[in-house]
Amino acid sequence: MPAVAVDARAGPLVPTSAFLLARTVTIAQVLWEFRLRTIDLAVILAYLAAVTWFGARFRQSQKSLKDYFLGGRSAPWWAIALSIVSAETSTLTIIGTPPLAYRGSLVFLQVVFGYLLARIVISAIFLPQYFEGQLLTAYALMERRFGPHIRKVTAGIFLITRALAEGVRVFAVSIVISIILHTGGMASIFLIIFLTLFYTFEGGMTAVIWTDVIQMIMYVLGAGVSFVILAGKIPGGLPHVLDAAGAAGKLQVFDFHWSWTAPYTFWAGLIGGCFLTTASHGTDQLVVQRLLSAKNERQSRLALLSSWLVIFVQFSLFLTIGIMLWVLREGKPIQGAPDRLYPAFIWEALPVGIAGLAMAAILAAAMANLSAALNSLASATVVDFYQPLTQSRHSPEHYLRVSRLSTVFWGAVLAAIALLASQWGSVLESGLSIASVTLGILLGVFLLGVLTKRPGERAAITGVVAGAIVMVFVKFATKIPFTWWVLIGSSATFSVGYLASFAVQERKRNS
Repeated sequence: MPAVAVDARAGPLVPTSAFLLARTVTIAQVLWEFRLRTIDLAVILAYLAAVTWFGARFRQSQKSLKDYFLGGRSAPWWAIALSIVSAETSTLTIIGTPPLAYRGSLVFLQVVFGYLLARIVISAIFLPQYFEGQLLTAYALMERRFGPHIRKVTAGIFLITRALAEGVRVFAVSIVISIILHTGGMASIFLIIFLTLFYTFEGGMTAVIWTDVIQMIMYVLGAGVSFVILAGKIPGGLPHVLDAAGAAGKLQVFDFHWSWTAPYTFWAGLIGGCFLTTASHGTDQLVVQRLLSAKNERQSRLALLSSWLVIFVQFSLFLTIGIMLWVLREGKPIQGAPDRLYPAFIWEALPVGIAGLAMAAILAAAMANLSAALNSLASATVVDFYQPLTQSRHSPEHYLRVSRLSTVFWGAVLAAIALLASQWGSVLESGLSIASVTLGILLGVFLLGVLTKRPGERAAITGVVAGAIVMVFVKFATKIPFTWWVLIGSSATFSVGYLASFAVQERKRNS
C-alpha cells in the first residue's frame, strides 16, 4: 500500500509526496517507452514507404506481358537467385522455424538437403523444356504437350493452391504487425496487402525481383543482428549455448530411422523434400516465373542452384536462433501461439532502432513473397485463361491493363483467405501442408508430359483426378505427414495417367 496521510476532518485518504513522486516516475517511464517505440515505428514506416516507392518506379518499363510478367528477361542471375530465396522463405520461415528448434532440435534441416537434390532434377528435366519457345507460364508447357484443357486444369490447381498458401502467409504477417501496433488482424492484413499491391501493380515482375533483392538482404541482416544480440544476452555466450543444447539433444541434425508418420527424418527430408521442391520450383508459377525471367537457360540454372546455398544458411540461422531462445528462456514452455516467439523477442528485447530494423526485415520477407504471389497469380489468370479465351485479339496495352486489374483482384482474395487462416494452427506447417496437397498432382502430370510420349490429354486428366482422390484420402484418413504428400500425389497421378493411356483413345499431338 502507498504511504498516505489521514485527514481526520475531511475523511478521504490523501497521497503523500513519496506516492506522488512514484506515480510521476511511472508516468515518465511510460512516456519514455512510448518515445522509444515511436523510433522503432518510424524505422518500420520509413522502410515500408521506401520499398513501396522503389518498386513503383519500374512502371515505365512495363509495355507488354513479357515485361510485366518476366521483367523483359533482363534480370541478372544473382538477382533471380536472391528472388527465388525470397519466394520460398517468406514470413512463415522467419517466425515459424525458430519454434521448431525451440521445441525440438535441428532435424528440420534434413528437408533442406532434399531441396538441393530437387534443384538438380529441375535443372536436368524441366529447364530445357521451359526454354524451348517463349513461354510466359509453366502451364503453357502442358498445352504444348497435351492440349488446352490440361493447361487450364494445371493452372487452376496452381491458382487455388497458391491463393490458400499465400493467405496463410499474409496471416503470418498480421501476427508481426499486431505485436508492433497492438491492432486486430484485419487492419494488419489490409495494411501489408495495400502497400505490396501498390508497387506490384505498378512495376510488375521487374519490381518484384529487385525489391526481393533488397528485402532478402534486410531479413538476413535482421536475423544476423538478432543472433549477435541473443549471444550477448546469454551468460557464457555461444559456448554455453552449445553445451546446454548439446546436453539436451537439441543439436541433432540427422535421424536415419524409417517412418511414415515422423515428418522430419533423413529419408522424409531427402526424398519428401526433393519431391516437394521439385514440384514447387518446377511446376509452381511462383518460382517458375523467376526461372523464365532469366536471359537464357544457363543463367536460369545458375540462379536456381546457387539459391540453395543461401537457403541452407538461412534455415540454419533461424533454427539456431530458436535454440538460443530456448537457452535464454531456460527451456520454459512457449506460452500462447508458438509463432509469436521470435517476433515478440525482437520487439521486447532488442535495442531501440534495432528492434524496428528487425521487424522491418520480417515485413520485408512478407512483402517480397506477397508481391511474387500477386504477380504469378495474375500471370496464370491472364495468360492461361483470359488470353486464350479472347484468342489474343486485343492489343498488348489491353492485356497489360487486365493484368494489373487481375493483380488487384488477387490482392482482395488473399486478404479474405488471411482472415480465415487464424484457425489453421502453426503457420509454417499449415503453409507447407496446403501446398503439399496439390503440388504432387502438378508434379505428376508434368513428369508425365516430360518423361513420356504415349499419354494424351484425356489420360493426363484421368491421372489428375486419381491423384486428387488419393490426396484427399491421405490428408483426411491417414497420419502420414506432409513431407511425404508430394511423393504420394505425384506417384499416383503419374502411374494412373500412364496406365490410362492404354485404355483411352485420343488423337496424337505434336509435342
